[in-house]
Amino acid sequence: MAAHYDVLIVGGGIAGLSLASALAGRCSVGLVEAEQELAYHTSSRSARQLIPSYGPPAVQELTMRTLELLSARDAELPEPVLTPRSFMLIGSESEVAAEASGHMQSITVDRALELCPALVPGTFAAAGLDTGSFGCNAPLLLSEHRKQALAAGADIFTGARVHSAQRVGTGWQVGAGAEGFSAGVLVNAAGAWADELAVISGVEKLGLQPYRRTAAIAAVEHPLPGQSPMVAAADNTFYFRREGNDVLISPSEHVASGPEDARPRPGDVERLVERLNSLTSLGIREIRRAWTGLRTEAADGVPVAGFDAEAPGFYWLAGQGGYGFQTSSALAELAAEQILAGTTASPDATADRPESRTAQALAATRWSIRR
Repeated sequence: MAAHYDVLIVGGGIAGLSLASALAGRCSVGLVEAEQELAYHTSSRSARQLIPSYGPPAVQELTMRTLELLSARDAELPEPVLTPRSFMLIGSESEVAAEASGHMQSITVDRALELCPALVPGTFAAAGLDTGSFGCNAPLLLSEHRKQALAAGADIFTGARVHSAQRVGTGWQVGAGAEGFSAGVLVNAAGAWADELAVISGVEKLGLQPYRRTAAIAAVEHPLPGQSPMVAAADNTFYFRREGNDVLISPSEHVASGPEDARPRPGDVERLVERLNSLTSLGIREIRRAWTGLRTEAADGVPVAGFDAEAPGFYWLAGQGGYGFQTSSALAELAAEQILAGTTASPDATADRPESRTAQALAATRWSIRR
């Protein structure tokens, strides 16, 4: 007999896990993940930086709300998720001006060289600094979401790839792995596979596109100081930051891909090492490990969160792009509120409640899930 849940979440990355922990204990929740381990794909391959100045205005608002929620969590628990770490853009004056936002202040080149002495003078003409940026302990956050969801009664199934899903009566019948499930609400938090899940479910896909992003941990001759900011090129061709005595580096590529277990392509990391060794005094001498994740985006670059107007009970939580961790808490808060209103409340139960900042931020950009 199929297990029944009020809400069945497909996807065990940061989006699915954060929603599971937000919903568990308030309704019955099941989560299915295709891989044998949670957060196997993009969520385990994050740069682990939350940057208020990064992304379009809606994403920046989501980031600020996520930082508020995580800061409140850190005030009550001994091990913090957030660690202050500034974010610095470098490049030409026009490039930095184009990428800077209200959360970033212009700084002099001399100040940029003080903050990151590894930069070679004369290799950039302008800089911007976001002092409200934070490093994120992604493994701790993922682990906490999982523990909280399980403790509140959620069930989590790994190695359970969805192979069938259909609307039956007032709910959904889903086959995942060797198991069958029924649910009132089916949440699509499948990341790069979100459009594929929609097709399996008989729902029109949204045209979400995965893009490759490679990163590596490199050993260096001259480690960065402890308080060094994360540094990114304003033309989106690289970034680097301290990782203990090593550095995390990325060529910041944005190359379209199909949904897959992505791997670095020959030459990408090697070319980046050559470039960084010409722009900095880091002295990169060895790549300890490299990986590639997929950043899945909607056409307008804004995360997709909401019920599908044409498929009752089908909730999209996808298209987070490179903003997964920095928008996750805000999106989980919004999604939980919308899902609970749709499953446990009368249609006008929340009519007089003011919209959350998260809902307002998304509504300002996208009035419909199918815009």
